[in-house]
Amino acid sequence: KKKFSIIGSAHNIKEIKTKEKQRVEKIFISSLFKKNENFLGINKYKLLANLTKKKAIALGGISKNNVKKLKLLKHSEFAGISFFEQKKGPWKGPFLNLNLN
Repeated sequence: KKKFSIIGSAHNIKEIKTKEKQRVEKIFISSLFKKNENFLGINKYKLLANLTKKKAIALGGISKNNVKKLKLLKHSEFAGISFFEQKKGPWKGPFLNLNLN
């Protein structure tokens, strides 16, 4: 048997509670930095992350310019497509070994 992790995505308290009922192990909470209709910012993200006992993962608009701000969240996990992609191959900057704890 293979072990799978069930992970959900949420943008507000209603969606967080839905994900908890679905028994997810972790919840992506977005959008942290990306300025779209779901934009949260650091303070709103922290409020939402504190409303669940599930592990929260920051998502949305994370780049090498704002990755240091993740230390304010006191979470060790984040996800971001634009953070890890680069036209000339994998990004090999100083943040790949980032310790957010």
